Amino acid sequence: ISVGPDGISAQAIEDLALMCSLPGVNVICPADVVETRQAIEFAAKTNGPFYIRTGRAKIPVIYGDDYVFELGKADVLRDGSDATVIAVGLLVSTAIEAAETLANEGIDCRVLNMATVSPLDEAAITAAARETGAIVTAEEHLIRTGVSAMVSQVVGRTVPVPMGAVGLDGYAESGSPDELLEKYGLTADAIVEEVKSVVARKRGADGTS
Repeated sequence: ISVGPDGISAQAIEDLALMCSLPGVNVICPADVVETRQAIEFAAKTNGPFYIRTGRAKIPVIYGDDYVFELGKADVLRDGSDATVIAVGLLVSTAIEAAETLANEGIDCRVLNMATVSPLDEAAITAAARETGAIVTAEEHLIRTGVSAMVSQVVGRTVPVPMGAVGLDGYAESGSPDELLEKYGLTADAIVEEVKSVVARKRGADGTS
């Protein structure tokens, strides 16, 4: 939806699911310009089909020039023990902002950049579930078919923990990127509230407060 004024006809909020349904396609959703450049260079040197999702919105630069993209590997941008946010694309920087807010409120939140959506880093997901006990996904995509659904499948069959999701239930409308992201809840505040919810469920389940 961050394409802005072009409206519904230009909003690709189901593309990750569509491309991940094709066997053998590497699906990448970079978090910033540095990772985008690295992913494109990697794809150009690698046999096989790639789908690299990019957008128009101006987003913060997360990585330095020494960053090296690794296909199929999630990147831990911030470690934590109370919960994990698994984010993709422009919501990675938003997740970092949310984690900083949560830290000020006593919740230690891990942030994973899941730039490779397919093949998914199942080991990183399982480790996050085991080590932090609660997971929230954050994506500019339909929740029911996107990263949330994919992560839920891994968590459900390995280490079931409380989960939440920040994402979309349907198409948006015409508007500026900031207006649409705010209206449809793709914000740091929304991630903060979702993390608080899963942490409360986790603590309720294990009897802690």
